[in-house]
Order: sequence, then structure tokens, then C-alpha cells
Amino acid sequence: MNKLFTFLVVLCGTVAVAQTTISGKVITHKGRPIEGANVFIEGAYDGATSDSNGDFSFTTTEKGHQTLVITYLSFETTRIPIEIETYQPQEWKLKESVNTLDAVVITAGNFKAGDNSKAAALKPLDIVTTAGAAGDIVGALQTLPGAQIVGESGRLFVRGGESDETQTYIDGIRVAQPYGATANNLPTRGRFSPFLFSGMTFSTGGYSAEFGDALSSVLLLNTINEAEQEQTDLSFMTVGLGLGNTQKWEKSSLTFNLSYINLEPYQKIIKQHVDWNKPYQSLSGETVFRRHFENGLFKLYAAFDYAAFDLNQKDINAPEPIRVDTQNNNFYLNSSYKGNFGSGWSVQTGISFGYSQNKIGLELDKLHNRENASHLKLKLTKKFSSRVHLTFGGDYFITDFDENYNEYNTGVYQSGFRNNIGAAYAESDIFFSKNFAAKVGVRAMNSDLINKSSIDPRISLAYKTSKNGQVSLAYGDFHQNPKQEYLKYHSDFDYEKTSHYILNYMYGSNGKTLRTELFYKKYSDLVKYDSEMAMFNSIYNNNGYGFAKGLDVFWRDSKSVKNLDYWVSYSYIDSKRDYKNYKAEVTPNFVASHTLSVVGKYWIDKWKSQLSVTNSFATGRPYNNPNETAFMNGKTKEYNSLSLSWAYLLSPQKILYFSVSNVLGSDNVFGYQYANSPDLSGQFQRQAITQPADRFFFIGFFWTISKDKSKNQLDNL
Repeated sequence: MNKLFTFLVVLCGTVAVAQTTISGKVITHKGRPIEGANVFIEGAYDGATSDSNGDFSFTTTEKGHQTLVITYLSFETTRIPIEIETYQPQEWKLKESVNTLDAVVITAGNFKAGDNSKAAALKPLDIVTTAGAAGDIVGALQTLPGAQIVGESGRLFVRGGESDETQTYIDGIRVAQPYGATANNLPTRGRFSPFLFSGMTFSTGGYSAEFGDALSSVLLLNTINEAEQEQTDLSFMTVGLGLGNTQKWEKSSLTFNLSYINLEPYQKIIKQHVDWNKPYQSLSGETVFRRHFENGLFKLYAAFDYAAFDLNQKDINAPEPIRVDTQNNNFYLNSSYKGNFGSGWSVQTGISFGYSQNKIGLELDKLHNRENASHLKLKLTKKFSSRVHLTFGGDYFITDFDENYNEYNTGVYQSGFRNNIGAAYAESDIFFSKNFAAKVGVRAMNSDLINKSSIDPRISLAYKTSKNGQVSLAYGDFHQNPKQEYLKYHSDFDYEKTSHYILNYMYGSNGKTLRTELFYKKYSDLVKYDSEMAMFNSIYNNNGYGFAKGLDVFWRDSKSVKNLDYWVSYSYIDSKRDYKNYKAEVTPNFVASHTLSVVGKYWIDKWKSQLSVTNSFATGRPYNNPNETAFMNGKTKEYNSLSLSWAYLLSPQKILYFSVSNVLGSDNVFGYQYANSPDLSGQFQRQAITQPADRFFFIGFFWTISKDKSKNQLDNL
């Protein structure tokens, strides 16, 4: 009995000696105690919870090398290698998680809509619910700060840059021909219907190293990842017809839409300032196929567009109007895959092909051109932790362009080029804390046509100054090949270049958003030539230069007044260039110093209606008057356009829609064309470049057929 008692005493003493106390304190990086943190030995049941002072203590029978784990909500899980026998009480600092909803995001130069972006200044489909935009994505973007209103073009001009300085991407793959066919000084539209897109990023500068060959901006459009349900959409409009349909299966879905536009009936009723022989007609369609895999998503996007028109266009230098007869065929195919693999790896890859053909008759002369453009993309991302993400990859662009100009009774002039561009990039997102983040990258590019290479550094920083406010900085160098109208005649060029400097402040709280942004852009190596226009026998060089600087302000409020959502955007820009055939460094003719847009949307429950109003204003733009000595000394009158729209729900799935652009009929002038020679009095005569009509009226009936009997197209109007 005594022996047994002695054995038990020894055994208990041995167990007591084998237990080790693990204690310490859990605090934030600012030294504040954390209450309720879980502290334990990984793979064992030994642990404790920190008290109100952040202190914890527990005993363990584990020995040797172990891992101490500390977890707490909104903080990163911490794993610490320890030696049980030699452990000493310590203070352990936890890092705040950067995956929280209030973590800082980089906002310098970027407007986002959709995709649940924390930096969103617009809601998912705001880009197409704007009065006056007429369903055109670019038209809606012109109500944002940084975008210039260039009414005779209809393209996207950003912060002192021409329209060719902006590149468009769908699901990360470039679109080589984003605009529809048009004639000189007549506005065009973007080719793509907003019906198929869920998100948009409009970069006004300082954009990611993932993209290049654009001096000013990139527009990123993301197609819908998953169809909600099967449905059919019918559209009956004063300008044409539309049909859309979505089919949905277990792991895949298919959406398509068709559109037929014929302006002839409309223009017989509404007076035009254009002498049409055959008003604009087009047949277009788009489709997206989606297939979900266990770890990824495949998308196939395709779009086609056929357009034709015939008009007599006045020219101050011709005794009679010049007949312009145009036919355009366009096709775009885009396939992409995005998925995850391994530990923390993701891949995005894809390929696109774009084809465009123009057949243009200029009286008895004929101009035919054709472009084939492809883009191959590979992008890899590795998440080393929640704080460090590395992205790297490459692009390969192929452009093949040829043009034939058949001048009546003279001969055929041929021009064109083939350009292959290879690019590689690497970029890292670094979250030092949920209040401070950086994006650092570099992009290298080589063009075999001009036989030049470039290396572009990019860096962005963001710091959270308060619960709802943050400051962002961005710097980057950007290179671009000279535009098509130069490369088809000449290839001995260097890259054109800009450097961007951006300071951004963003505040967002309870349905209110404020963005202010200061920017400076320095241009160098711009193309110059010595003739009236770029021609095959012009002398070219890269001696052009310039700058653009200014302030952008954006305010949005959707909460202060019930059922009212509005935004105000203002841009000030000071920009000068010496490029093309300019005689001095002056403000180019597409830049207005001040631009102001006010957009409002009000829902009236009693009337089951949404009323929308947009007013856009811009100060006069410069033009060159050969009757004056000073170059580009003229200034057009101010631009102003007030637009209204009304969407009325006849039933949950039937909508009657009315809109009027430029309600007041403002006679907006975008510039002047002057005669090449003076008249007998020594004066150069001119004609104004104006809008094709005083107003644009639109009436449409939109009907959606779906299983839930509630889905409609209100968000698409």
C-alpha cells in the first residue's frame, strides 16, 4: 500500500513538472490592449482568451518546438514559432486585416462602377441611365470630370488628350475599333451595348502597369459573370428595333442581343442640318457565352456591326457639296479565362480578334481600308499574404492595316503598315496596414514597326485620413505608338510620351461621395509634320511637346432627398501643345477650360416614373482664324445642352420611355472651317461646324418577358 501511494505521489509530481505556463499580452500596433483574442498552441487543446487588459495565461503539457496562434476579428491571424521550455511572457502585436470593408483603396485617376467596388463613384448601370447619353457609354462618361465634350466627334477625350490616347478593353482584352462609322465632323457612338456589361473602370490617368500604349486613359468594361435568369427583351423605338434573350443552364449561360437602326423615318419628321441621301442604317449584334468550372470562368464575347449612310457634305472650299457614301463592316471576337490554382495563384488569359472594313465614296473617288487587329494576353497573380499581391504577365498585339485611295482619272495610291507590339509587366500591391497601401509596377514595350522599346515605371499610394476619407497619389510614365494616320505613311518615329502626376482626395459616407483631383501631364516626343494635313509626302518628326494641368471635382448624393439621386462634376484644365502642323505651343482646338455637368434622377412612386435631367456646360474652345495674325486666337461661344428623359412603368415588365436632348435648342458651335484662299476683299470665308440637329427626340417601348414577371429594362435606359 505504501509503495502504491509513493508511486502516485511521484507520478503526480512528474505531471506537475511537465506543465508549462504560457502567458503574455495581446495589443494593437498602437499599443492598445485587445480583449477577446484567442491564443492557443496549434494542434493542441491548450489555450486561453485575452482579458480586458489584453493579458492571457494558460498551461500546456506540450514540449519542444510549437506554434503559438493568436486570432481576433478584423486582425490578421498571427503564428509564432516558440520553444516551450524557454518561453518567456511577451507582448504580441496584431496587424489589422486589410480585407476589411473600411480598408484603404487606390483611387487616384480611377472612376469605378459595379463589381462591388469600394471606390465606386457610380452605381453599376449609372453609365447608361443618364439623360442625353442616348444609351451610349461614352456619352454618359462625358458627364464625369476629366472628360471633354467634343460634340463633333462623339469620342472620349480625356484631360487634354485626343481620342486615340484612350484604349478600350473588354474583360481585360483590347478592342482595336471601339467606335462606329461616321463622316467628318459628325459624331459617332461606341459600338457596344450596355446591356451585357456589369462593371466599368474609367481611368483618367495614372493607370495600372497591366495596360499600355495609351497616353491618357483606359476604359475597362466587364461583361456579366452570371445571368440571373432566362428572359427575353423586346425594344420598339423611333429609330429602330431591338431583341435580347438569355438562356441559363446549370454551369453555363448564353446572352445575345440584336439591334436594327434606321434613321430615315425619324429624319423625315425631324428637320436635320445634314443633307442626307440615305440616312444612317445599321444592323448589329452581340453575344456572351459563359461557362463556370470548379476553379474558374470562361467567357466568349462576340460582336458584329454593319453600317451604311450617304450624304452631301458642305465644304467651304468646294463649289458644291461633296457626296460621301460610306459602308462599314466590323467584327470583334474575345475569349477569356479567369481562375485560381495552386496556393494563392490566379490566372487570367485570353485572345481577341478585330476586323474593320470601310468602303467610302468621295464623289467619284474611292477610299477602301481594312484593319485586322489581335491581342494575346497572359496575367498571373500570386497572393503571398493578405498584404502582398504580385501580378505579372505579358501582351502581344498584332495590327495589320492597308488602304487604297482611287482618285478618279489619276490613279491608285496605296498605304498601310503591319505592327507587332510585345509587352511585359510586373506590379505589386502592398498593404502596409488597412490605412496605407501602395501599388508599384513597371511595364516594358517593344514595337517592331518603329523598332523602339520603352520602360514605364508606375506607382500609386493611398492613405486613409479618417473613417470615410482618404488621400491617393499616383505617378507614371506612358508611351504610345503614333496614330494610324501617320504610321500608314511613315515608320521612322519614336514613341510619343506622357508623364502623369495625380493627387486625389476621396470622401464617401451614407450615400454621399466627394472626389477632388489635381493633375499634371507632361507630353514629349509628339508627332509633327510640315503640311496642311498628314500626307504620304509630308516630313515627319517627334519634336512635339506640351502639357495639361487642372482640377477635377465630383460630388454625388443619393440620400439627402428621398427618391432623388444626383451628381455634379466640374473640370478645369489648362493645356497647351506644339504638335501636328502647329506654329506655336497653344491650347488645342478640342480643349475647353471649364466643363460642368449636373445629372439628376428622381423616382415618383405615384406616377411609377423615373425623371432624369442632365445639363452640360463648357466654355468656348479655341480655333485658328487665318484673318488674324495670332495663331489659334479664336474662341467659340459656350456650349450648353439641357436633356430630359421620362421612364414610365406601364406594368412591372413594360416601360414607355421618352427623352429629348438639347431641349432648349442651343445652337452649339464646335469650330469653323476656313477657305484655303482669301476672297477679293482679302478675307478668308468660313462655315461653322455645328450639331447635326437642334434636338434629338426619342420614344421607345421596352418589354421584358421572364419567369419572375418583375424584371424590366429600367436600369438599361
